[in-house]
Amino acid sequence: MFRSGFAGVAAAVVTLTLGASLSTGLLEGTASAAGPSAAASTAGCGKAPALTNGTHTIASSGQNRTYILRLPDNYDANRPYKLIFAFHWLNGTANDVATGGADGSTWAYYGQQRLSDNGAILVAPQGIDNGWANTGGRDLTLVDDLTALIENGLCVDTSQLFALGWSYGGAISYAVACARPTVFRAVAVLSGANLSGCNGGTQPVAYLGIHGIHDSVLNISLGRSLRDTFVRNNGCTAQTPREPSQGSLTHIATSYAGCRAGYPVEWVAFDGDHTPDPVDGSTATSGTRTWTAGEIWKFFSQLPSTTPPTTPPVTTPPVTTPPVTTPPAQAGTCTAGYQVVSSWPGGFQADVKVSSTGSTTTTGWSVGWTAPSGQSISQIWNGSLTTSGSTVTVTNVAYNGTLTPGSTTSFGVLVSGTPATTPALTCSAK
Repeated sequence: MFRSGFAGVAAAVVTLTLGASLSTGLLEGTASAAGPSAAASTAGCGKAPALTNGTHTIASSGQNRTYILRLPDNYDANRPYKLIFAFHWLNGTANDVATGGADGSTWAYYGQQRLSDNGAILVAPQGIDNGWANTGGRDLTLVDDLTALIENGLCVDTSQLFALGWSYGGAISYAVACARPTVFRAVAVLSGANLSGCNGGTQPVAYLGIHGIHDSVLNISLGRSLRDTFVRNNGCTAQTPREPSQGSLTHIATSYAGCRAGYPVEWVAFDGDHTPDPVDGSTATSGTRTWTAGEIWKFFSQLPSTTPPTTPPVTTPPVTTPPVTTPPAQAGTCTAGYQVVSSWPGGFQADVKVSSTGSTTTTGWSVGWTAPSGQSISQIWNGSLTTSGSTVTVTNVAYNGTLTPGSTTSFGVLVSGTPATTPALTCSAK
């Protein structure tokens, strides 16, 4: 992997950063006492994008800071997108996060570029001195400035802002959760600790924590402490989650019970050291084979948007004259392909690509299949789901029903069960 420079800095992280952040409270800013703010689409919706892919500079707290931006392919200015902040680790860089290092695009943005399947805007900020000390609240201010810039220049769903990172990147993600609970919907903290401060830390935020049971850099007790902040804030029932034994080379995920609606807390402990990409059954690490990317995307994806459509629905006046019968328009044709892209014990994620194969433009499509025994869909995006027994039907949503000849779109599903059997799909278009 691409993190070889981290192993020798354990003492520096714990002694310098932990001591400074915890004892002096470097993080500034005020967390709102109100509940989550009303969602809305942003000023960037409905106009040509003002930002592009690549490395950019922004002035923040009197300094020039850099960040890397990744827009979805075929970006649609009328579709509000998720916005995901992905923070690097100590001595890592924004480029490491954005490129995925040795694992390439599979692991870009901790695997979220691949799993979001062009459904999210991704940003990787660069920390000062390759870290997130957050002196004087400067790193939180950078997050604020980037959020304002991106929302003004691109179409963002304000109810779908997320932050994640590993190690020091996990620490600043935790700081974001503490201080910006009405802005960010959820965070994922991988092997983190309170290194960047926690100003506020009393309001609910959906929280996913992932930590190795024998982490030699940031002990798992530090990660448990972060988790317990949001167990309390989110009103969850306190418990001591099961964790795997050393030598088992497995991971155990626990979803807390009793949490406030819309504010889940999940804790995943794995038999491993300080890494963001453990592999079950192996001491190796690999962004191409790890389960962590799928856990993160599954956690973020379960939180539905509360942003209203950018275009209000058209109301049609009642018909006052008898309808005229006309011959049906020529129907388009389509095909659909089903691919499992990630799996974990008890579930998996599949992508379904819908392709127009006719000579006319479609105005809508429908994909159907019979769910194999033991499988049930728990989450869907970019499609509308109906089920009847084992019969599954997915139709287009407003923004992806129109397909010109030869074009494609896709939708994703999270499925409970095992992906042993791939269902046969039918596709119809109109």
